[in-house]
Amino acid sequence: MIARMASKKAHFIGIAGKGMSAVALLLREAGWEISGSDEGFYPPVSDYLEQAGIAFAHGYKKENIPTDATLIVIGKNAKLVPESNEEVKAAFDSGLPIKSFADILEELSSGKETLVVAGSYGKSTCTALLSWCLMHAGKDPSYFVGEIARGFAAHAHLGQGAAFVLEGDEYPSANWDDRSKFLHYNPRNVLLTAATHDHVNVYPTHEDYLKPFRALMGMLPQDGVLVVNDEPFARKLAEDFAGKKVQYGLHERNEWHAANIAYGLPTTFDLMHQGKKVATLSTTQLGAHNVENIVGISALLLEKHLLTPEELAAGVASFEGVKRRMELLSPRSLVPVLEGFGSSHEKALSAIAAMRLHFPARRLVVVFEPHTFTWRNKAALAQYDTVFDGADRVYIYEPAAQGATTHAQLTQDEIVERVRAAGMDTVAIHSAEDLQTILADTAEQDAILLLTSGELGGLIKSLPPAVEEKFPLN
Repeated sequence: MIARMASKKAHFIGIAGKGMSAVALLLREAGWEISGSDEGFYPPVSDYLEQAGIAFAHGYKKENIPTDATLIVIGKNAKLVPESNEEVKAAFDSGLPIKSFADILEELSSGKETLVVAGSYGKSTCTALLSWCLMHAGKDPSYFVGEIARGFAAHAHLGQGAAFVLEGDEYPSANWDDRSKFLHYNPRNVLLTAATHDHVNVYPTHEDYLKPFRALMGMLPQDGVLVVNDEPFARKLAEDFAGKKVQYGLHERNEWHAANIAYGLPTTFDLMHQGKKVATLSTTQLGAHNVENIVGISALLLEKHLLTPEELAAGVASFEGVKRRMELLSPRSLVPVLEGFGSSHEKALSAIAAMRLHFPARRLVVVFEPHTFTWRNKAALAQYDTVFDGADRVYIYEPAAQGATTHAQLTQDEIVERVRAAGMDTVAIHSAEDLQTILADTAEQDAILLLTSGELGGLIKSLPPAVEEKFPLN
């Protein structure tokens, strides 16, 4: 549809979101004139939009919609509904075509060799890795990454190459479309990282959560490939898939696996296929889960003959990582402060395991924010029994307030009480001013993990420089 429009002027309501801004950039590269609106704009997304010459308005008003717009794209945010948002209401009243960003990606990816990364964790890293390796080898892929990756000019690009790499989110596409986003992406090949239950506010049971993944695999063509992780639920899903599939993981029981892993900075390991060494790979990314991610993207790229082993090794070695995924925030301090993306139980566990692996002699301090619905819902309470295993002290920030009335929200006291009952040294914190509380108990022998998908009330920005000041490098 969008390819047939004579006038190409699209307006994005909620353009500052990572997914929305990425699709706006893709349409801009496709020759569209773009405008947009949102409540708040922050770097690097605001920088990407400005560099692309995209005008955006602060706040939602019906006057934001250009009179000559031919298409309106509306984000999934709960505030973007016609009942309470005058700009959204004006959009639906205008008679203009209304699309979600998943709809736009469906059209842009049509006819491409799509590589869709799906799963309950590892999506952003694997999508960025795939895109980077292809880009580093000069293949000029199209890509859509749901997070900000270091070394990229932006988190989306419309390339001239055959491949289109897409981060495949299972979350609903729009406030009017309950289909999972990844079902719009013309999947020809899928990398399935995991299928552990997530998004309990949308998928109350694990079986509910698995249904869109089954639908995704059912869309794969005969010449496509499913690359599936050796994670119990992903492996179980793949049992019912009749097409070509390969399994990957850390252990030799998998067709593609890692051997001779030497963890460090960098970490090196041998990439193995059916017992034979394919390449020796080196990475600056921390933790066993990142070795597993690299094995997965390697299996997909080599099974599809999109790269040679030499091109793959060069791409992996030069990959700088995704922001907020085990990112070192205190390079000028004796005390390492890293940020892990703690949006789910599995992501939090893998981040803590990575810290233990790379800083085994240090006391591990975790500063945690229950930001996503996955953490804030009363149904998630049992997850707190084990999520901080491996930590020595945990500071727990207040649960996010947005959307608190839409589900059975846990209180901070309930979370703290549960974590303490599991035997963890736990302290409740309430604002950025509690920085001094954390600093007072921090020692030179510590390592600090900031675990959140939010901003920890400002501690994400204030804690690392404070640690650098108190414990400077000699």
